[in-house]
Amino acid sequence: MMKKLIQLTAFLLLCSAFFIHAGEWDKNITKGFEAIQPMEVYNFCKKIAAAEFAGRLTGHVGYTRAAQWAAEEFAAWRLKAINATEGFLQPFPSPYTIIDKAEMSISLPQKTGQTEQPEEIRLEPGTDFLPLLFSDSGDHIAAAVFAGWGICAPELGYDDYVGIDVAGKFVLCFRGVPDGDEPGFEQYDEHRQRMKTAKERGALGIFYIYPEPIAMPNGDWIEGFAPAVISEKIADRVLEEKKIKTADLKSDLQTYRKPLSFPLNSTINYRVVSQHFPHAIGYNVVGIITGSDATLKNECVVIGGHFDHCGEHLSMLFGGANDNGSGSAVVLALAQAFSKLAKKPKRSLVFVLFGGEEMGLLGSKYFVNHVPPQFDKIDAMFNFDMVGEGDGASCGYSASSAEMKQTIEKADAQIHAVRNKWEIKQIGVRSSDFAPFFLQGATCAAFFSNGPHLHYHKTGDTIYRINPDVLADIARLAFCCALDWANR
Repeated sequence: MMKKLIQLTAFLLLCSAFFIHAGEWDKNITKGFEAIQPMEVYNFCKKIAAAEFAGRLTGHVGYTRAAQWAAEEFAAWRLKAINATEGFLQPFPSPYTIIDKAEMSISLPQKTGQTEQPEEIRLEPGTDFLPLLFSDSGDHIAAAVFAGWGICAPELGYDDYVGIDVAGKFVLCFRGVPDGDEPGFEQYDEHRQRMKTAKERGALGIFYIYPEPIAMPNGDWIEGFAPAVISEKIADRVLEEKKIKTADLKSDLQTYRKPLSFPLNSTINYRVVSQHFPHAIGYNVVGIITGSDATLKNECVVIGGHFDHCGEHLSMLFGGANDNGSGSAVVLALAQAFSKLAKKPKRSLVFVLFGGEEMGLLGSKYFVNHVPPQFDKIDAMFNFDMVGEGDGASCGYSASSAEMKQTIEKADAQIHAVRNKWEIKQIGVRSSDFAPFFLQGATCAAFFSNGPHLHYHKTGDTIYRINPDVLADIARLAFCCALDWANR
């Protein structure tokens, strides 16, 4: 109780610097701030990650149910809808795929000088391998070829496919690029580009080599193409014939930055059964608080985070409590807190739970191109992604904005939540939903928690890993930041 009182007192002192009209902040702002309570935010996260929403794969009925629930929350807090036709749900195309069954076994070649039959190892779904969550159905027995990073970039003088034939075979490769700092390679680290390259050369599928299999829906369904992830442990078994370990092979690629591709003598038996839904619709959930200034209300500050996760496949639920039930919970908590203010900030606030982030920022890309027409400008974007694990915040901000950095530092002087921060200078293929806003010129702040995020895209990302206090601290920090920024 004493800690809460001290924190509230500090917050009131901070608010006096944020609001021009002395005497308003004490009775107006505190009601919103006090609404941000650890268990309240935690319970939002718990609801979002519940099995009833089936892992919130955008386009799936489970995601749609979750979006309808969140829209009801916005309505209950008297936020404004986008318009009378759409209500709080902004639709956009979102094809998706469900993996029903998957089996994989690998026949390893005979060891030199021995007459035994090839050794067959049967892989366990979720432990040894997982289909990529946009795989077509297929039943194949085929040879394997290792193809480095799986990149063909002739304009950069690099091609992992030179000298190898992958037609009718499976391609094994790493996720990454020859040089992470080399300009021009970023686009080739995108799943869609890598899959397209392999398919054009006749491959049956790409098998990414990861430390452990994780769920990945970020790609396009390609007819006759069956990609997957296999573990480093399994890849080590496959590479035994070359007398090399996965870690050493990856190190060589990073060191020499030249293609290192070769055929393998292993045979892979891979069967996957999937359902593809090409005409599905996803939704952004959008709620608006109109600004109090007659002119500045036409500018908006977007407060958002992605609402989707990876769905339910092979009877495995990917609940996504941290990624990103946590960020969505903070957005909801902030919407509720700001709804309690009798005196609204000068600029309008637009709260958005984005769909399709896991599929490649589909929802946020759609939103920046379909901003509600009453707004002339997106002034700033605050994004929340994976903010539930750890004991503090990690924060990025637009490098061009000293003012945003100062806003975060001023708020954190009272909240004491930020553990590290950095400048956002460019956007890569692995960015979160702030990326489309940054590219449109909006000032951005991106909030994460400091983790460790141990169950990223795994079934273990459940509510039991979430820290209620870090959720509330990040929500309070963002409340102060957004209030300050919107009242500039």
